[in-house]
Amino acid sequence: MPIDVWLNGSATQAGERAAELRRLGVDGVFTFEGPHDVFLPLALASREPDLALMTNVAMAFPRSPIHLAHAAYDLQLLSGGRFRLGLGSQIKAHIERRYGSTWSQPVERMRDTVLAVQAILHSWQTGERLDHRGPFWQHTLMPPQFSPGPNPYGTPPVLIGALGPRMTEMAAQVADGLLVMPFNSARHFRERTLPAVAKGRAGSERPFEIIAEAIVATGNSDQEIELARQAVRNLLAFYGSTPAYRPVLEVEGWADLQPELNLLSKQGRWQEMAGLIDDTMVDTIAVSGTPAECAGQIRDRFGGHVSRMCCYFPGYPVSDAAIAELAEALHGN
Repeated sequence: MPIDVWLNGSATQAGERAAELRRLGVDGVFTFEGPHDVFLPLALASREPDLALMTNVAMAFPRSPIHLAHAAYDLQLLSGGRFRLGLGSQIKAHIERRYGSTWSQPVERMRDTVLAVQAILHSWQTGERLDHRGPFWQHTLMPPQFSPGPNPYGTPPVLIGALGPRMTEMAAQVADGLLVMPFNSARHFRERTLPAVAKGRAGSERPFEIIAEAIVATGNSDQEIELARQAVRNLLAFYGSTPAYRPVLEVEGWADLQPELNLLSKQGRWQEMAGLIDDTMVDTIAVSGTPAECAGQIRDRFGGHVSRMCCYFPGYPVSDAAIAELAEALHGN
């Protein structure tokens, strides 16, 4: 199973870190909307041969489809055809208050954004007239002076990050792939994600891939693993406080935890939030243990259903040796 790893840090470190990760046996790198730009580090990482590149995810709603299409086109060109554009919706508070943008009808808005990006890329690739008229975006003008022309490596795939059944079903209908959110469990993936994909894909023969992401707590000693598990507790508490992630808690019988975490987050009681995440929750939502043990858990949860695996090591100093061992274990049969 190919493994992608988060390319964290600023653009000043991205090229060097991408080369290091490739030497460790990693197959690709991904970025997400954190403290740094989501596209620029990938431009620098594109210099590393044979390394897959992906946004997982770039926020779609604050950006015009034309901006997304240009970024995707250029990264596809720079990388020689190794780029995937992963888009996400985020939650209302962040879109409106952090990005200063508009949030409404997320499934419908995301559908229109993806179709608009695809229409723009198709127009550039084929020379056909651009004529996208959707409920949120209209793109009907593309003079030759503003078209980059056909990309020699083809149009980059457009994927959607989704958790809920409606967004997941829609992704299966219009996108080139699904990015499974890291706050997940084997049961939620099996009982909710896969049926929604099947419903959206019914009758379609269009190529489609599922890429999963896992929160990984790993190390090469009990002390390292326990440090990683504590960092994961902090992250799970943060995720769990968000109503959008309640379905995962709900399917595991922990729905009542979400409003409790939400209340504590509004009061800034972060330490208490992490204390509510017990070992069972860590083991159910994240994967934990030695690199080999984590690879086995990932295979048990997603094996046979996903084309590649994104591994996220949140807030703790994972060693390069552990990353290399995880990559080797996931590459094995």
